[in-house]
Amino acid sequence: MEYSNRTAGCHVAAMPFPGRGHINPMMNFSKLLASRRPDILITFIVTDEWLGFLRSEGLPPNVRFRSIPNVIPSEFDRGADYLGFLDAVWTRMVEPFENLLARLEPPVTAIVSDTLLFWAVDVGNRRNIPVASFWPSSAAAFSAFLHFDLLVQNRHFPVNSSETADERIDYILGISSIRLADLPACIYWNQPFLPMMLEAFSWLYKAQYLLLATIHELESQRQLYVNKPNDLDYLKWLDLQPPASVLYISMGSYVPISTAQMDEMAAGLHDSGVRWLWVAREGTRRLKDVCGEMGMVVPRCDQLRVLSHRSVGGFWSHSGWGSAMEGLFAGVPFLTSPISAEQDLNSKLIVEDWKNGVGMGNLVRRDEIAGMVKRFMDGEGEDGKEMRRRAGKLQKLCQAAITEGKSSDENLNAFVRDIFKC
Repeated sequence: MEYSNRTAGCHVAAMPFPGRGHINPMMNFSKLLASRRPDILITFIVTDEWLGFLRSEGLPPNVRFRSIPNVIPSEFDRGADYLGFLDAVWTRMVEPFENLLARLEPPVTAIVSDTLLFWAVDVGNRRNIPVASFWPSSAAAFSAFLHFDLLVQNRHFPVNSSETADERIDYILGISSIRLADLPACIYWNQPFLPMMLEAFSWLYKAQYLLLATIHELESQRQLYVNKPNDLDYLKWLDLQPPASVLYISMGSYVPISTAQMDEMAAGLHDSGVRWLWVAREGTRRLKDVCGEMGMVVPRCDQLRVLSHRSVGGFWSHSGWGSAMEGLFAGVPFLTSPISAEQDLNSKLIVEDWKNGVGMGNLVRRDEIAGMVKRFMDGEGEDGKEMRRRAGKLQKLCQAAITEGKSSDENLNAFVRDIFKC
């Protein structure tokens, strides 16, 4: 269904960063926004490649897809030159985005763009269109980047990883005492794209709104996410498993894990004897052969649906924020294996602050992995029982936050009221 000028009272252009951990949260936000009023039209903009990955089935009638040309490296090749991928995102997407914006009907009255796509703020300001900067990770990670200057002032940047990794700091607003090693990876390791991240944050002050994909009761602000269905055989398999017996495993899609480490993970799963469902974009047949017959390997799945399944009893995760939020909403405890970006910080929140998980650390040997996985999924000890009680409590907290009159609901309503004034 296409909305006419008479139908749409407000037209929002949603522009996510081209990556699943960014697209999923913005899609869920778009669905929530669309549910508030039928006269809100949302145009969700992705590249042609990403348009082929997404499905329009189940979308609200007032949410539609539009695409721009593939002016950036493919989703399947970007890991080979991630800096080049980021440079393309930050330099090549702006022109096709602005060209599409000029063609959209009815005229766009508000833009919601990923915080990393700072050029969308400039486009909106030049066209007199208000822009909401959407941060799809934790408020804690947001604060770490926003207050980066404090690290410099306190001589904690650059970090001397060999000497100060375990030193704890407590001066970043919104973050409890934290090890320097648990700061977002591009800060801790002073990665080459850190200046680009800081450049993106410098544009926040020119945006008219700031939206954070988190829950006020957990941190500071709010929101949700979604995932993409594929072959549903894995759901039929889950239906046949005992309650809380399956370990769900997903290590994200950004940074590839070495083949050697993947093999150790697979061997550890085999030796643990637990049931498992593993989402892995590559090497699914080889992993299945190593892991054995206690589980399934699939290239993709509807993650929130899987985590909410009665047979899933734990989530072995890279601690990406979208995955963390889905696990919290589903009420499952975590095994955390952070890889990059702000994932060490997210892992710290899960393990230390919310006490809803166990940190795997840099496990590389199958015997270590097997032992920890088995103990985690057994859950019979007092620590395991308390962690699962905590998971249930956090699930109720998160689900309550999106009910009518609670923090997420009220924050979203306030945003809707404001954009209708534009």
